[in-house]
This record gives sequence, structure tokens and C-alpha cells, in this order.
Amino acid sequence: MPTKNIENNEENLISTPHMRNNKGDIAKTVIMPGDPLRAKYIAENFLEDAYLVNDIRNMLAYTGTYKGKKVTIFSSGMGIPSACIYTYELFKFHDVEKIIRIGTCGSSHDDVKLLDVILADQSFSFSSFPKVYASDDINLISSSKELTDHIEEVSTSLGIKVKRGTILTGDIFDLYVDKKTYKDPYPQDLHPLAVEMEAFGIFYLAHKLNKQAACLLTVVDTIHDKRQISSEDREHSLNNMIKAALESVE
Repeated sequence: MPTKNIENNEENLISTPHMRNNKGDIAKTVIMPGDPLRAKYIAENFLEDAYLVNDIRNMLAYTGTYKGKKVTIFSSGMGIPSACIYTYELFKFHDVEKIIRIGTCGSSHDDVKLLDVILADQSFSFSSFPKVYASDDINLISSSKELTDHIEEVSTSLGIKVKRGTILTGDIFDLYVDKKTYKDPYPQDLHPLAVEMEAFGIFYLAHKLNKQAACLLTVVDTIHDKRQISSEDREHSLNNMIKAALESVE
């Protein structure tokens, strides 16, 4: 359990529209789930001496140690706009150097199975975020190779198999629209392993602000397998993803 809540010190306070933290409350490496309750779960089950460092808009964040290494778990909410608010402020005002997004995803790839763990090399998106942010007309952005390579090496050492490749970052939850209509606009040679909603923006800001970002995903939906996932299997797979991210903190 997190042992204490944030106690703001006005002399060292860093305040933005979306977070209010003391200088030094945020670690250099941030693990970023979308769900605030997943951030709470990680803090309670994996961290030592964890304490709440943000609860503005209920976007929960905790800082503690994992095997002696300081780390912050900061939830992002859903979608590029929400994730990029927190990514920008963490990189720009809190001197964060690395963000590892963790989350769930869907897949239509033949070789991707339920509960597989995906490690993203790059993300394709039709998001207008780069154009609005800096007049950049781009749709494909890579994760940080050094950080992504490190996560893959750590995962292998833990016996956690990851599938590495391209993902899609969408602005629409794909289960709400016709699959063919959703897929047709994308380049046919992409062959993405998974679809999610945040990584493209996080990768883009990392590039623009000279930081590092990576993304680990657990597959919870695929058109090739309609089985109901047991709560135990789902928790085990999510915990593998969480461990891979936490063990990658340096």
C-alpha cells in the first residue's frame, strides 16, 4: 500500500494546469499506464515506500522504489491528447528522461495471440498532433531504439517473450466501427501487430524534446480468438508486462 500522500512544499512546488508536485517527487523514469487504477495497482503491489504524487483530475501517480531504483507510475488517461498533456509536462517541467507506456491493445495480425506482449518499434497514426504541435506532416514515428532494445533484453532475461514490431495508434476505439472501414485508409504494407490509442503521441514528443520513450502492450482482443480470458490469465499477462517495464528501470 502507498504509505503517504503528497505533501506540497511551496518553496519547491512545480505547478502546471494538470499536476502539482514538489521538485524531485517525479523520478527520471516514468511507467505510464492509461488507467489511474492500474497505476494504483502497480504502486500497491510492486513498489516499496510508494507515495501519491498527483491526484489532480483523479489522474493518479505514485513514486516509490522497485528493487532500490526510484520510479514513478503516472497514469495518462485515454487517447493522444490526454497522454500528451502528461508526457509534455513530465518531460518539460519535471526533467523526466524516459517514459515507458504500458497498456492493453487489440490485434488482427495472424501471428498475434491473446495475452501476447507486444514491444513497439514504431507507431503509425493519422493523428493531427504533430501538425498542430510543430507543423510536422508525419504519420510514422519510432520508439527510442536504445530504450526499446534494453526492454527487449530485460524481457528475454526474465523469460518473458515479447513480439516486436509496428503498431497503430488510433483516435477511434476500433471495436466501435466497421473493421474494413477502419483498416482501409492505412498503408497495406504496414502489417501492424496491434492497435492502441496513445503511443504515437508519446513517441513524437520524446523525439521533439530529446527524450526517450517506449511502449509495451498486452493483447486483450483479437479477431482470431473470441475466448473469454480468465481473470487469473489476464492478471498474469499484465503482470509480465509490468515486470518487464519495471525491471528496465536503470
